[in-house]
Amino acid sequence: MTLHWYVIRVQAGKEERVKESILKRIYTHGLSDKVTQALVPTERVTEVRAGKKRTVARKIFPGYLMVEADIDGDEDPRAEDVWFCIRETPGFGDFVGSHGKPDPMSDQEVEQILGKMEQSKRAPSVEIGFQRGDQVRIKEGAFLGYEGTIEEIDAEKGKVRVLINVLGRSTSVELDHWEVETLS
Repeated sequence: MTLHWYVIRVQAGKEERVKESILKRIYTHGLSDKVTQALVPTERVTEVRAGKKRTVARKIFPGYLMVEADIDGDEDPRAEDVWFCIRETPGFGDFVGSHGKPDPMSDQEVEQILGKMEQSKRAPSVEIGFQRGDQVRIKEGAFLGYEGTIEEIDAEKGKVRVLINVLGRSTSVELDHWEVETLS
């Protein structure tokens, strides 16, 4: 038995439902030993909405899911059953591959995606909705109410450097990204 990771195209927004359906169908057909895992690649992201900071799971590849399965075993006739069982699942689009045959992911690709998922569990990445040069207003802290221009963004730390005018002089201040808002 040779297990490989495969990518499946599914209907966007229905990745979890299709994943659960695949696992349920595999189980009911007695093929659980042929499909060991199915997952929707996600990463945890910290974002600020309506002034509140929250951590959410965001899909890395919307419209796709990954399945670890044995579907290319020439010596085992059940491998073809797995292939058909997955293909007949409602919401299934197609396997990613060439010439109508699913291509397994390389070990490097799998490690990269799984590593990104694991790393984001330990330390969620910060989603900053600003770009360099944006005009912003400071909404918290010692510089409350000041307006300025974003000159630098540090996404890893969740910090932004804003150039503001204090007593007629340009001053650069470093703030947390949720302490500023864009000017409309």
